[in-house]
Amino acid sequence: MIALIVAHFALAACAGPLVHRLGRRAFAVLALPPAAATVWALTRWNTAASGGADTWSWRWIPDYDVAVDLRLDALSELMVLLAAGVGALVLLYCASYFTDDTPQLGRFAGNLLAFTGAMLALVLADDLITLYVFWELTTVFSYLLIGHGSEHRHSRRSALQALVVTTFGGLAMLIGFLIIGQAAGTYRISAVVAEPPEATLAVSVAVVLVLCGALSKSAIWPFSMWLPNAMAAPTPVSAYLHAAAMVKAGVYLIARLAPAFADVPVWKPVVLVLGGATMLLGGWRALRLNDLKLVLAYGTVSQLGFLALLAGTGNRDAALAAVAMILAHALFKAPLFLVTGIVDHAAGTRDLRALSGVGRSLPYVAAVAGLAAASMAALPPLLGFAAKEAAFEALLHGSAAERWALAVVVAGSALTTAYTLRFLWGAFARKQGLPDTPVHRVGRAFLAPPALLAVLGLVLGPGVGWTDRLLGAYADTLPAGPDPYHLALWHGLGTALLLSALAWAAGAVLFLARARVTRVSRRIAWPTADSVFGHLLLGQERLALQVTGFIQRGSLSVYLATTLLVMLAGQFAVLVVDTPWEGAARPRPWDNPLQGAVAVLTCAAALLCLTVRRRMKAVVLAGLTGYGTALLFVVQGAPDLALTQFCVETVAMIVFVLVLRRMPVHFQETVSTWRRAVRVPVALAAAATVGVGLWVTAAARTAEPAGAAMVEEVADHGLKDVVATILVDLRAWDTMGESAVLAAAAIGVTSLIYLHRRSEGTMAPEELRGPTAWSLSAHHSARLPQGDEVAPERDWLAAGSTLAPEHRSIVFEVVARLLFHPILVLSVYLLFCAESLPGGGFVAGLVAGLAMITRYLAGGRFELAEAAPLQPGLFTGLGLFVSTAVGLLGLLDGTVLHAFTYYGRLPVFGAYHLSTPVLFDFGVYLLVLGVVLDIVRALGAKVDRQIERAAGVLTPEGGPEAGGPAR
Repeated sequence: MIALIVAHFALAACAGPLVHRLGRRAFAVLALPPAAATVWALTRWNTAASGGADTWSWRWIPDYDVAVDLRLDALSELMVLLAAGVGALVLLYCASYFTDDTPQLGRFAGNLLAFTGAMLALVLADDLITLYVFWELTTVFSYLLIGHGSEHRHSRRSALQALVVTTFGGLAMLIGFLIIGQAAGTYRISAVVAEPPEATLAVSVAVVLVLCGALSKSAIWPFSMWLPNAMAAPTPVSAYLHAAAMVKAGVYLIARLAPAFADVPVWKPVVLVLGGATMLLGGWRALRLNDLKLVLAYGTVSQLGFLALLAGTGNRDAALAAVAMILAHALFKAPLFLVTGIVDHAAGTRDLRALSGVGRSLPYVAAVAGLAAASMAALPPLLGFAAKEAAFEALLHGSAAERWALAVVVAGSALTTAYTLRFLWGAFARKQGLPDTPVHRVGRAFLAPPALLAVLGLVLGPGVGWTDRLLGAYADTLPAGPDPYHLALWHGLGTALLLSALAWAAGAVLFLARARVTRVSRRIAWPTADSVFGHLLLGQERLALQVTGFIQRGSLSVYLATTLLVMLAGQFAVLVVDTPWEGAARPRPWDNPLQGAVAVLTCAAALLCLTVRRRMKAVVLAGLTGYGTALLFVVQGAPDLALTQFCVETVAMIVFVLVLRRMPVHFQETVSTWRRAVRVPVALAAAATVGVGLWVTAAARTAEPAGAAMVEEVADHGLKDVVATILVDLRAWDTMGESAVLAAAAIGVTSLIYLHRRSEGTMAPEELRGPTAWSLSAHHSARLPQGDEVAPERDWLAAGSTLAPEHRSIVFEVVARLLFHPILVLSVYLLFCAESLPGGGFVAGLVAGLAMITRYLAGGRFELAEAAPLQPGLFTGLGLFVSTAVGLLGLLDGTVLHAFTYYGRLPVFGAYHLSTPVLFDFGVYLLVLGVVLDIVRALGAKVDRQIERAAGVLTPEGGPEAGGPAR
C-alpha cells in the first residue's frame, strides 16, 4: 500500500530526465505506478466486497499518538480503482496529446503523476490529519497543473483562484478535524465512524467546517466558480482532475463521514440544499455556453451537486446510488473530456459554433462520444441509467425533504439531457450554413483511452450486478429500510422509470428550443460567481491598501508605540479583570545585592539613550543594556545564557556600526516636548505591565518546576550542561525550527541589499583602480610622512596591501592575525564541550563569526574574502542540511531526532563517544556562521563596493555594481 504511493512520488521526481530522454513516450513509463495500483486494488476486490479491510500503520510519534494510517475498504477500493485506473489511461493519452517539443513537458508529467500519488494516499488515509496533508497536496499539485501554461494570464489567474478557494476550504476543514478528533478521542477515521462523538454544539460547528472543505473541493455552490476557470489547464488535466480525481475528493469525504454525522442536525440541510442548487445552476449555465470544455465543466458542476446530494442523504439506498453514480460519472465524463481534446487537436477549435461535420470525418471519435454521452444522459442500457434509477428509487421512498430533493434531481436530469444533446450536436453534427470543419487523422492510441472508458460504461450497465457486492459493502454502513435496494439494469416499469422518461422528454424539448433557451438564460443571468469572486478580491486589495496607508506611515516610533499600546491594553485588561496578584507571593527586589547594582546601571544606560543626539553614542548605550542583561545572567548563575548574550550583543553592535556608515551622524528626527511627554509614560507603562505580568506568571506556578527533572535526566546520560542538552536533544524540534527561521530572516534581509545578485564577483584586489572604500574618506595629514618617505611596511594581513598607509592600524592587524586562529579553535572547543561546559553550536558559530568580523575590520572586504573565500549561503545551506539529516536519521529507530551514541577508542586519545546531538549542533554551528558571514558581506563588503562604485574606483570588470557584465 505505502510502496505504491511512494512509487508514484519517486517516479514523478524522475519525470524530467525521463521526458528529456524519451520524449512523450515517457508517459507510458509514468503510467506504470497507477497501473500497478489498479491491478493491486483488483486483487483486493473480494476482501473489500466482503466487508473486510487491508490496513497499514506507521506510528510516527507514539508518545503523542501521531501516526500515518492507511486503510482499504469498499469505498476506498472504488476510489483507488478510479484514481489509479483513469490516471493510468490519462497518462497514456498524454503520449498522443503532446509533442516532444511541448514546453515544460517534464514538469507537467511529474506534477500529474505526483497528483495521482497524492490522490491515492488521500482515499486510503485512515487518519484525519494524514487525510488533510494529502488533501492539501492535491491542492498544490492541481495549482501547478492548472497553471501549466503560466505564460498566459488566464492560466495564472485560474490556478490562483483554484488554490485560494480550495485552500480556504481546507483550512476550515482542518479546524473541523481537530474538533472532531478531540471530541472523539481519536483521529482514526474508522474509529470515528464506528463510534461518532455526541452531536454537541462544538461537533455541529466542526461538521459545518468539514463540509466547507468538502464542498469547496467538489466545486459545490457557492464555491463552484473555480472549476470552470480551471479549464485553462490542458485537456488531460481536465479529464483526470475534474472527472475522476480531485473534484471527487469532496464527494468522497461526504460519503466517508456520512455514516457518522448524517444525523447531525446541520448535515442534511447543508448538503441537500447546496447540492440541489448546484445541480440546477450548473446545468442551466451549460445550456448557453459555446466552448465544449466549458459545457462539460458546468455539466460536471451540476453532476457534482447531484453526487453530493446523494452521498449526504444518509440512508443505505441513497449511499448505494451515490457510489454507483460516482463510478458512472468517472466512466462517462473522463472520456467526454478526452474526446473534446481529440476534437480540439484534430480541428484546432472547441467552439461549437465553428465546428461542423466532424462526426462524418471522425466517426469512431463520434461513436465513443455518443456512448459516453448516452451514459451521462442516463439512457439504457448504460451504467448511468442503472445509477440514476437507483437514485430516483432511493429518494422516492425517503423523507419529505428527500422527495423535494427528488423533484430537484428530476429537473437537473432534464438539464443534463439537454446539455448532453447540445454537446453532441455542437461537436459532431453538420450545421446549416457552415462548411465541414477540416480535421486531421486521429491515431488508434489517441482514441484508445476514452474508448476503453466508454466501453466499460456500456459493459457495466447490464453487468452492474457485478459491482453490487462491493458498493453494497459500503452502503450497508448506513441505516437501511425494510426492503434494501440492489443494483440492476432493469427493475421493471415503475415510478423511477417514468421519472427518467420525463427527464428525457423535458431535456429533448429544451434542446430543440435551444435558441430561445439561450436568449432567456442570458437575459435573466445573475452575476457570475467568478465576477463576484473577482470583485471580492479587488475590494479586499483596496481595503488592504487603505489600511496599510493608514497604519504604515514610515515612522518606526509610531509602529513601536502602536505595538506597545496594544500589548499594554490587552495585558492591563486581563490584569484588571482577573486580578491574578491576589494571593501571590510578594516579589523580592533581588536575590543578591549585586543584581540590583547591575540592574541600576543597565537602566541608567537605557535612560541615557534618550539624551544623546549622535547615533553612535545611542548604539553604544543600547549595547550596554545588552551587556548589562548578560551580567545579570552571570550573577544569576546562567553562564550559557550570558555567553550567548555577550556574543549576540557584540555582533549586533558591529552590525549597527556598519549600517551607521551610510547614515547621518546625528538623529534627523526632531522630537517635540509633547511627543516626548507621551512616549516616556507609554514606555514606562509597558515596562511596568511586562514586569507585573512576569511576576504574576511566576507566582501562579502550582506544579513542581521542571528544572530538577531535566537536571536528573541529563545527569542520567552522563552530561552536565542542561541548557545545551535541552537545545540539541530534549527540545531539538524548537532548535531546528528556529534555525530555519534565522536563516530565512538573514537571507531575506541581506537580499534587500543585493539588488542584482548575491554573488560579489571575484573579490580580487585587481578590480580596483584607486583607493578602497576605507581610504576614500581619509584626508592625508601634513604631519605624517607620505609616499616613499617611509620604510616599506610588512603586510600582516593577506589583503593588507589594499589599505592606504594612513588608514592602517599595525597594532590591530597584528592582533587580528594573532587571534584569528585561536578564536576559531575556541569556537570549535565551545562546540564540542557543550555536553559538560557552557557552549554549543549557536555560541560557537557566533564566535567563529566574530573571528571573521575581526579580519574584516582589520583589513576590509578583500581581507574578508581571503578569510572566507566560500559563499555564506554554502555554510547556511549545509548547516540546515546537516541538522535536518541528523533529525531524519532518527527515523531508523522510529522517531525523528532520536539520539544515537557511538562509543569507541583511539590509540592515543583513549576512549571517546560521538552522539548525533553533537552532529546536530554542528549543523547549527555552520548555519550561524553562514548567517553572520552573510550579514557582514551585505552590510560591510557590499556597502564598501557601493562606496567604491560611487567614487569610480572600480574597473569595468568589477561586476554588476561597477557597470560591467555579471559573471
